[in-house]
Amino acid sequence: MNTINTPLPQQNGRLFLTDGGMETTLIFHEGFDLPYFAAFDLINSKQGRDALKRYYEPYAALAVSSRTGFILESPTWRASRDWAEKMGYDRQQLAAANQNAITLLREIKHEFEMPDSPFIISGCIGPRGDGYVVGEAMSADQAQAYHREQIRTFAQSEVDLVSAITMTYVDEAIGIVRAAGEFKLPVVISFTTETNGSLPDGMSLREAIEAVDAATNHGPAYYMINCAHPDHFRQALEENAEWVRRIQGVRANASRMSHAELDEAEQLDSGSPEELGKLYAELRHQFPQFNVLGGCCGTDHRHIKHVCQSCMH
Repeated sequence: MNTINTPLPQQNGRLFLTDGGMETTLIFHEGFDLPYFAAFDLINSKQGRDALKRYYEPYAALAVSSRTGFILESPTWRASRDWAEKMGYDRQQLAAANQNAITLLREIKHEFEMPDSPFIISGCIGPRGDGYVVGEAMSADQAQAYHREQIRTFAQSEVDLVSAITMTYVDEAIGIVRAAGEFKLPVVISFTTETNGSLPDGMSLREAIEAVDAATNHGPAYYMINCAHPDHFRQALEENAEWVRRIQGVRANASRMSHAELDEAEQLDSGSPEELGKLYAELRHQFPQFNVLGGCCGTDHRHIKHVCQSCMH
């Protein structure tokens, strides 16, 4: 297990892949009903565990065949107290679900990892509220107290890092960084951006990254951008800017729809895997430090295959 002061393997510049849109894949391609987008609930049945394993396998195989690293992101984006209570989980059951999710990833790592394709296990943390809109915001102290419970479970499960995905405002991100620091765990913060490249609360990506770094003494190992099309956030990135150098990963949508449009859509908009691969290659050319590459809503292993092929040529 990495500690907060140990550089992560993906911080050495080599390409690391991760997965795509887990929940949209399981719902639209696998036919699962996921209340609240809570994929962690599948860990409780053999059918669910088998489906999760099937989901990860093509990504893991792609990383091995391409000799890239791979970040196994746990299916625990909704596995925090408020969401779990809506689904009838008590705290003991929730802790077990988080632990069992990491156990599944360790089994996949054992099966697929090769010496020239290192696998990293990340405990995935989602927002207390919605991943598209801020809603009722917490203070940094409230966020630290809320997310501490899940992060403690991850620390006991020996993850390599924790990743907070689809963060919509700064105070929640700060609280997560501080909670991870309590357990000496490296932490990655991934911000959701709107079609104008800003966070859902209107703060610019630059302001958000600089605010989190200032409040946590540069606590995150690095930052990511997720749940937006590259055309939506590329305009917000400044070449050679110090704050942009803090961004190391992208998990984009292939769809150009806004979050409001995605919320209303009855069919999955998967966009073009080929085009997404080309757009990632352009981003990598402009920002070479972007070396952790995956997808978000609507993407699947086809998209990541094209991303990998485009970025390795």
